[in-house]
Amino acid sequence: MKKTLWAADFVVTMNADLEILPDAAVVVAGQDILEVGPAADLAARHPDAERIELADRILMPGLVNAHHHSGVLRGTAEHLPVWEWLRLHIDPMHRVLRPEEAEAAAWLCYAEGLLSGTTTVVDMWRFMDGAARAASALGNRLVSVNYVGAHPDHGYFDTLDDNERMLEQWSGAADGRIVPWVGLEHPFYADDAGQRRAVALARKYGTGLYTHCSESEAELALFDERYGLRPAFALERLGFFEAPRTLLAHAVWLDEPEIGLLAEHGVGISHNPVSNMKLASGMAPVAEMLAAGLNVGLGTDGEKENNNLDMFEEMKTASLLGKLRSMDAAAMDSWTVLRMATVGGAAALGLGDRIGSLEPGKRADFIAVRTDTPRMVPLIGSGPYANIHHNLVHAVRGSDVDLVVVDGKVAVERGMLAAADLPELIGRARAVVPGLFERRSAWLEEHDDPSGLFHGAH
Repeated sequence: MKKTLWAADFVVTMNADLEILPDAAVVVAGQDILEVGPAADLAARHPDAERIELADRILMPGLVNAHHHSGVLRGTAEHLPVWEWLRLHIDPMHRVLRPEEAEAAAWLCYAEGLLSGTTTVVDMWRFMDGAARAASALGNRLVSVNYVGAHPDHGYFDTLDDNERMLEQWSGAADGRIVPWVGLEHPFYADDAGQRRAVALARKYGTGLYTHCSESEAELALFDERYGLRPAFALERLGFFEAPRTLLAHAVWLDEPEIGLLAEHGVGISHNPVSNMKLASGMAPVAEMLAAGLNVGLGTDGEKENNNLDMFEEMKTASLLGKLRSMDAAAMDSWTVLRMATVGGAAALGLGDRIGSLEPGKRADFIAVRTDTPRMVPLIGSGPYANIHHNLVHAVRGSDVDLVVVDGKVAVERGMLAAADLPELIGRARAVVPGLFERRSAWLEEHDDPSGLFHGAH
């Protein structure tokens, strides 16, 4: 089997000791990492390996985007709280969305993620065959989550039948890079039978169950009205935690007993600070969740609620928001945030044994970050002023990534996609926008009250 030795100025391992290795390398064979260590030592032990020198570069694990929606609404659904935003922009779009439009969005969004260092994305989106085709071709790792509505008032989303077909046809595809989960847009977008079937599907296929929960304060009253419980305890009663793995997006309005309950059940969390700020949803109790032992990852959310998919920006925002929330400049330190974007997100997905850190036996998912930029001056690898981890969180932009390797295969080289032409993907996405917007406008003109299930609750 061919071996490749990737040598860089520094390797940020994200292992249990959070080691940063100078003049180091990662040796890859096939999909897997064989060794990580000093470049000279590894070159001596693996003289048959092809050596690739990455001068002025840091190697680090690929970033895990734990919450994402593909789409082509960027900059067109602005300045509204979440339920009004859904009612006026997002749900009407889903009513008229076509498969070819969904696929064009997925190709472009996965390309944007790869080009900025995201190797694994959890995408809750529609018509997921197209999304799986995009990920298979582009090279990213995809946890595909159908955007399911299983309620008579929300029959315009994907169905649980669509979700089950994805589980049957795509599980393990692309050498294991495609990992379908069961999705519910929100527990309220499913009736009792839909909720039960979603849990049953996750158990049948041994996969995860993913939904939004406690994103806005308005949900607290709605859960209390329906179940007489706070959201996390309602989900427990509904059986959501009986799935092999459960991941909740946002979790902004959890209280202390809910955090303890989720920790007891091993539930994963995706923290999405930019989206939560933009939609004025609130500030999630991330420090408390981490202290309770919850696996918390980071997510960008969608292009329409962010409005970019740059996980480096998400890391900086997570750190700053955590400091502001606690009024403590030491809160949400750089290592904590780096862990959330790598090993924390991987653990929340149940993939912690495969990705998230650069260690022997794990999949070869890594990125190279340029250090020959003003943002990386000074660059100090050790000692009292060691700053590489701080720079990665607070200074680097996604555009500083110029190499992305997933499963040992190059997906981005010299800042360009290896398997697609970016201008073509942009053109394809632009081409579908006019028709989508026209159909959505026509639907809104025909319906005086598109509020659906959440009417009166905003």
